[in-house]
Amino acid sequence: MNLPENLKYTSDHEWIKLLDNDEAIVGITDFAQQSLGDITFVETPEEGDRFDKGASFGVVESVKAASDLYMPVDAEVIEGNAALEEAPELVNQAAFEEGWIVKIKLLDPSQKEGLLDAASYAEIAKA
Repeated sequence: MNLPENLKYTSDHEWIKLLDNDEAIVGITDFAQQSLGDITFVETPEEGDRFDKGASFGVVESVKAASDLYMPVDAEVIEGNAALEEAPELVNQAAFEEGWIVKIKLLDPSQKEGLLDAASYAEIAKA
């Protein structure tokens, strides 16, 4: 499994790219998008929405199933990826780049410590 080393991961198959100023970008992993199949719709939250760690913040729908998205940390939404409204298939085509789902502000930066590195997530994904 080829995972970007500069990202952190959750056991729910979300990735999080930590940025400056306690901001981050969140998406679903390649493993998750492959499991779902062709993505047909992505529900993203509104700017200013707040979520606790582990709370559902949106839905990804595919030809196979619908799957909730889970916030990896306590966060406030800065923006949703507007490009996904017109092109939800970006999640399939570039899960770790243009297919990101939401940009957030971490409300408790210490929660970064509980995220998985690439090697730890790879073990979960192949189980």
